[in-house]
Amino acid sequence: MSDLIQVRKKAQLTLPQSVRQKLNIEEGDFLNVQVKNGEIVLRVKKLVDKEQAWFWTDRWQQGEQKAEEDIRTGNVQRFPDAEDAISFLHKHSKKNPDESTAIDNAH
Repeated sequence: MSDLIQVRKKAQLTLPQSVRQKLNIEEGDFLNVQVKNGEIVLRVKKLVDKEQAWFWTDRWQQGEQKAEEDIRTGNVQRFPDAEDAISFLHKHSKKNPDESTAIDNAH
């Protein structure tokens, strides 16, 4: 994809609609600007509230990926109510470390 844009007054640029749509760039978004090898490189940056930054840590994202994989492969448990779920968690958190970590699906 290649588009020709013009630098306007006060060095303003308008990104083509096709670029904005393809990269999901919305009004108010931030772009990081760098010059690399004589070219201008723009990268979309989404700001995250400090109180929500934990969600984007590598450790949390790895856990999210594992959870998505478990859901996709059916490695999940269903419970009729919260009490049963909590009971299940207590029971399985007290396992001997030498025991298998696989959860039996007989619940």
